[in-house]
Amino acid sequence: MSNYENRWATVHVAVENKIGWVTLNRPEKRNAMSPTLNREMAEVLDELELDDEVGVVVLTGAGDAWTAGMDLKEYFRETDGKSDVYQERIRRECSRWQWHQLRFYNKPTIAMVNGWCFGGGFSPLVACDLAIAADEAVFGLSEVNWGIPPGNLVSKAVADTMGHRNALYYIMTGETWTGKQAEQMGLVNKSVPLTQLKDEVIRLAQSLLEKNPTVLRIAKHGFKRCRELTWEQGEDYLYAKTDQSNYRDQEQGRKEGLKQFLDEKSIKPGLQAYKRS
Repeated sequence: MSNYENRWATVHVAVENKIGWVTLNRPEKRNAMSPTLNREMAEVLDELELDDEVGVVVLTGAGDAWTAGMDLKEYFRETDGKSDVYQERIRRECSRWQWHQLRFYNKPTIAMVNGWCFGGGFSPLVACDLAIAADEAVFGLSEVNWGIPPGNLVSKAVADTMGHRNALYYIMTGETWTGKQAEQMGLVNKSVPLTQLKDEVIRLAQSLLEKNPTVLRIAKHGFKRCRELTWEQGEDYLYAKTDQSNYRDQEQGRKEGLKQFLDEKSIKPGLQAYKRS
């Protein structure tokens, strides 16, 4: 049985029913992301990716915040004046888990936005495959109020999810918005009352756990990559990913799904998934 109890100072990890619950654990700082947290999160994601007891990873925050963004003291002020090499390393460690690991993670990821989500928090939020928010959650791109522009990949993240006008409006005004507004803008998949948030995330996670993990991984990676390609490149790439799926899938989901639909007539695609053995 996986045991991650007290392994990290700023991140809490628990595994339950194939769900890896990863909690940013600096509630006194509203889970602001420090250099230490960034390093620890990279380690956490590396370990969970190879843990056979984890099928879905959920990222959330302790207390009343998901994350308030980058720690202004530890990430900015305390690194000012340090060497260029040191600052580049700090930035690389930040981007590693918030974007490079999460965006093409080999297991499904869900952002469970339980409260405040500000600034730098938008990078991991958008990098997660899916996102469920509490109606009571508060979102904000408040950097302009601190005399700085949005850093890292925040602008890219919100441009890809919120749309041109919404993203620029909140970047330029620094105003906040709610979970329901985030749902309407497409920043999250769904917003529910806070009291229902965990149950809704568990329901979604269980749905993902019922799917063929190889096919699920290749389907989500294929979608994300093809957004960056031309139509012709996308056609070649997605056919190659289909062939890869057929080759790597130990469950032989394509063969089994076609058998159950065409021969046994025991499933109705679009209404139910094929029955995994």
